[in-house]
Amino acid sequence: MISLLDYGAGNVRSLRNAIHALGFTLNEIAHPEEILKAERLIFPGVGAFGAAMERLQRLGYVEPLKEYLAADRPFFAICVGLQTLFEGSEESPGVPGLGVIPGQIRRFAGQGLSVPHMGWNAVRLERPAPLFAQYAGEKFYFVHSYHAAPSAENADWQLALTDYGQPFLSAVQRGAVAAVQFHPEKSGAAGLALLRNFLAGETAISSAMPRPSTAPTRFAKRIVACLDVRTNDQGDLVVTKGDQYDVREKSGEREVRNLGKPVELAARYFDEGADEVTFLNITAFRDFPLADQPMLEVLKRASERVFVPLTIGGGIRAFTDADGRHYSALDVAHEYFRSGADKVSIGSDAVTAVEAYRARGGVKDGSTAMEQIAAVYGNQAVVISIDPRRVYVTAPEDTAHAVVETATPGPNGERYCWFQCTIKGGREGRDVDVVELAQACEALGAGEILLNSIDRDGTGAGFDLELIAQVRAAVSIPVIASSGAGCVEHFADVFAATGVEAALAAGIFHRREVPIQAVKSYLRTQGIEIRN
Repeated sequence: MISLLDYGAGNVRSLRNAIHALGFTLNEIAHPEEILKAERLIFPGVGAFGAAMERLQRLGYVEPLKEYLAADRPFFAICVGLQTLFEGSEESPGVPGLGVIPGQIRRFAGQGLSVPHMGWNAVRLERPAPLFAQYAGEKFYFVHSYHAAPSAENADWQLALTDYGQPFLSAVQRGAVAAVQFHPEKSGAAGLALLRNFLAGETAISSAMPRPSTAPTRFAKRIVACLDVRTNDQGDLVVTKGDQYDVREKSGEREVRNLGKPVELAARYFDEGADEVTFLNITAFRDFPLADQPMLEVLKRASERVFVPLTIGGGIRAFTDADGRHYSALDVAHEYFRSGADKVSIGSDAVTAVEAYRARGGVKDGSTAMEQIAAVYGNQAVVISIDPRRVYVTAPEDTAHAVVETATPGPNGERYCWFQCTIKGGREGRDVDVVELAQACEALGAGEILLNSIDRDGTGAGFDLELIAQVRAAVSIPVIASSGAGCVEHFADVFAATGVEAALAAGIFHRREVPIQAVKSYLRTQGIEIRN
């Protein structure tokens, strides 16, 4: 009997779907006493360390879980599930972990190191293990800001290390108890193979298994496929793509441009090798998002077929519905996570939150969606989608905003510009520049930035390297470059010129003008590390 310990936080749906796709059935733990009845127990750690431990305590799971682990019974934990096996974490000072493994979980630190560690990396085995029986050096998907460091005290637990600034424990095992820091359910074929090994009860060590290695692991750049989703004039949910945010056809009756169905396209991109898939509900600012059941259904269906990370953006903010019931941004995010999202993307609300943050003199008060979601699900679950446009000035002193000297002069020959943040799908500009927004959002708990460009959207002229370099230099969280990709060379250009962690495209993938594998093949020729 395979049992899933779902303690009610984050996206567990994807793990269920992966297990079912492998042909196994699950028993759901509903009461503390059921833990000790499990034959094989899976702990899908999702969220922040303190929130996870608090829920385990509140549900009465901690003591039977400790008893199960002490009996050395088959156990597999994921991500923060690995971290809870330790004594505590810097993420939640004073909150005790399960204390099975000696040591404290520490935050990544290092000059030039983007945190969270978000993306695809390999593991370096310390010893042969049935869990990694088919492992051939593939990369797995990691998303975490805190890590377990190898030490003399936990030497008997060390199974695999991964390099990110310094080596950290990416897999631990002693006896029948094992855990990994990455998400196998989000790691494509390699992750599914590892899950299958645990579910099938693989225990034999053979001479054909991969041997320990000393070669350092290499972090990969990500290629992200983005699907702008909205209802068309007939009420159908479609994937569309705009030209500078105009998604209607240029002629005829100006209907919404229809490039396909969301779930089918997402599944196609997974098959073609996309490292992540992002859904942007581009009209969600108009309506109450939890009434948008088709979008929640898209997530649920996509998570059955797509085993890489899914991000959903649009409408992640507080609402009061027609019946007067109030929903916090955390309530909305929770529904998206439980429907299959791994990360939520906040757009317009981030701009207004930063304006309020500025008015408070840069003081956090816990009221923003970023703070609330990060406190429960971790910073890595919060993406900020920024929609800036160029504002040209004659000289830097003509504005109080952060300017760049541009190689693309303005309409009157201006040599300087700043990047103005917008809301409502680019329809309204605000007195906030992109540097202030990015830095304030990082301070408020965001873990990643999706950086668009209204000026380059749909042009195929290449990413706005000046915009991207300015933001990349201003923050220490990962940045996804978006808008303007028209050929494979543009992806190499943005990685080489700016150092961003990921690059996103939409229209050229939808129309099959530039296949994802063509992008990856070209990046390999340029010496840029990517996932196969």
